[in-house]
Amino acid sequence: VVACRFAPSAYGTWVSEVMLQQTQVERVVEYWTRWMTRFPSVQDLATADPEDVNAAWAGLGYYSRARRLQEGARYIVERHGGELPPEPEALLRIPGIGPYTAGAVASIAFGQPAPVVDGNVIRVFARLRALEGDAASPRLAKECWALAGELMDPSAPGAFNQALMELGATVCTPKAPACDRCPLRAHCLAAARHTEGGAAVTSYPAKAARKPPRLLRFATAVVEDGAGRV
Repeated sequence: VVACRFAPSAYGTWVSEVMLQQTQVERVVEYWTRWMTRFPSVQDLATADPEDVNAAWAGLGYYSRARRLQEGARYIVERHGGELPPEPEALLRIPGIGPYTAGAVASIAFGQPAPVVDGNVIRVFARLRALEGDAASPRLAKECWALAGELMDPSAPGAFNQALMELGATVCTPKAPACDRCPLRAHCLAAARHTEGGAAVTSYPAKAARKPPRLLRFATAVVEDGAGRV
């Protein structure tokens, strides 16, 4: 997911993060602007008609995201007076908010030193440290979360997280990484190994093994009565 932020508010950051989970940035900008005009606060979203919420989301797909946003808004109004809490631990208790979104909101909106790991970050770290495992591996994800916490810049956590995700989205890309203009090239173990004749940078992280296809057998029958009617 490309880390593009549209507002300094915690609520605006939360909405943008949820929209960006399954949608390209170019489309999100328009939808986010319209959403924030229609539901400018957590309170407005919490009390809105669910049909209006779905209508504002129409075209983005994955409507469960809109439903979770409203469920989360109601929880925030009930438990936090309509204001998102700054602590990642408290954010994680809000319905629909997981570690990624909690880290993004906490670091970007509140300046909390909370790590954020998505597919882009996993790819950057897997190459930076030449980590073993495929991109979907829980073990690799755990390593990357730990590494993100270790490398976090506590003085500017939001900028650090956004820069890291943007690096993975625009430079350290899956198939054609621009290693020649990567600011981390001098520290990248995957690039160093490739220079020495090792595997290509794109071999990190490893691709997940494909599951063998399942063979399904079906039987059909056509039944006729005595008059030849089906």
